[in-house]
Amino acid sequence: MKKNTSPESKTNQLSSLLKEQVENNGAKLNKARLKLMSMVIIALCKVQTVSFHKLALAFETNCNVDSSLRRLQRFIASFDLCSDLIARLVFSMLPEKENLKLTIDRTNWKFGKKNINIFMLGITYRNVAFPLMFKMLDKRGNSNSLERIDLIERFVKLFGKECIDCVLADREFVGNEWMEYLNREQIRYYIRIRNNFKVTLPRNNQTISVAWLFSGVKIGEIRHYPKIVIINGEYCYLSATLCRKTGEKPELLIIISFNQKEQALLNYKERWQIETCFRAMKSSGFDIENTHLQDLERIEKLICLVMIAFAWCYNVGDYLDRYVKAITIKKHGHRAKSVFKY
Repeated sequence: MKKNTSPESKTNQLSSLLKEQVENNGAKLNKARLKLMSMVIIALCKVQTVSFHKLALAFETNCNVDSSLRRLQRFIASFDLCSDLIARLVFSMLPEKENLKLTIDRTNWKFGKKNINIFMLGITYRNVAFPLMFKMLDKRGNSNSLERIDLIERFVKLFGKECIDCVLADREFVGNEWMEYLNREQIRYYIRIRNNFKVTLPRNNQTISVAWLFSGVKIGEIRHYPKIVIINGEYCYLSATLCRKTGEKPELLIIISFNQKEQALLNYKERWQIETCFRAMKSSGFDIENTHLQDLERIEKLICLVMIAFAWCYNVGDYLDRYVKAITIKKHGHRAKSVFKY
C-alpha cells in the first residue's frame, strides 16, 4: 500500500500522537488547537526560527499565508496553554524517567528595552538536557532562592521526588534558603561556588575562604575535602579540581554537595548539557531570540511550543541514530552532527 505523504497527512499524524499524549495526561485540547500546534512544530523543524511570518509560510496547509499568520497570532495572543500540561507532555517523551539529573540555568536577551529572562529546568540525557519547565523572570539578573524552590516544588508535585537523582547548578545558584531547602528535603545536589566563598570549619569554628582549602591542587587533580563544612549556615561537602581552557589561565572549580562527594565532579560535568539545550533553542536550532514578542505570557506560550518541538526532534534523531543509520563518527572521535540536528 502506498503511504500517504501529503502535507495534511503529516500534520494529522502528529496531531493524533499529540492528542494521545495529552489525553494520557488527563487533559483535553480540541482538534483545531492540536492541529495548529502540530503545524507549528513541523514548521519549526523546517524553518528553524520562531519568526511568525516564516512559520506561516511553512505551514502544511492549503490556507493562504495571511490566514495562517492570523491563526498563529490569535493562538499566541488568546489561547490559555497550560505550562504544566506541556511539562507532562515533554516528560512523557523522555527516554528515561528514573534517576533523573535536574539541571537549572538561565538564558536571557534583550529586545528593545525589554529584558527577556528565562529560568529553565532541564533533564540531562546523552549530552543534552530536555527542557521540561521554566519560569519567566520579570527582571534582569539571577533567580532568587524562592524562585528556585518553587521550580523544584513544581517538578515534585507533577512527577514526584523519588525520580530525582540530583540537582546540578552553576555558581549563581546559591543562597541560604535554597541550600536549606535542598538539605531539608534530602535532595542531592552538586553546585559550583565562587572561589572567594567563606566556609566555616565546625571543628574549630574558623571561617576562611574556600580556595584556601584547595591550595596546591594541580591541573586535572580531583581533591575532596575530608570533613564536612558549613556554607550559608548549611552543612555540605566540598570537592575541587584545577581546570584550564585553551588560551586561558587555570581556574579552580569548587563543588558543594549534599553527600557522595566522591561523585561530585563526575555528576557536575553533566550540568553543561543545559547549555547545549539553550543553543538548540537559540542560535543552533529554533532561534527563539528572533521573536519580536515582548509580552511575557505570549513568550511563555511560544517557548512551550519550542519545548515540544525540541523533544520531538531529539527523539526522532535518537531513533534514526539507533535503528536506521548511525551518525558518522569523525576521526577526532566526535559525531559529525548532534542527535538533535540529525
